[in-house]
Amino acid sequence: MQNLRTVTHWLSIASLIALIGLCLAWELWLAPLRPGGSWLALKALPLLAPLFGILRGRLYTYKWSSLLIWLYFTEATVRAWSDTGLSARLALAELVLSLLFLVSAVLFIRASRALSQQKI
Repeated sequence: MQNLRTVTHWLSIASLIALIGLCLAWELWLAPLRPGGSWLALKALPLLAPLFGILRGRLYTYKWSSLLIWLYFTEATVRAWSDTGLSARLALAELVLSLLFLVSAVLFIRASRALSQQKI
């Protein structure tokens, strides 16, 4: 269980940082809504809130951030369906990263619970 917890911890960190980077790059340089960048880049700010708790492996942060990530999953689904070209491909990348974070966070929570029950 400790190995699963470690792997999912690092996978959560990597996917969260990649999602922050994707959100910023998408709305500032790659395919912004307006030339020169978009205020929609601020959508990356809520992802910074759980970052330090995820880095430290705090279980409570994993729990509430697994709910927060659904907002990014929803936005990615809508934009993958409605946008075209590069923006649609970036939306698919956001969709994959948000799902990767969600799955790794849930597996981290389960592995942490299993480890705490083994110690009792």
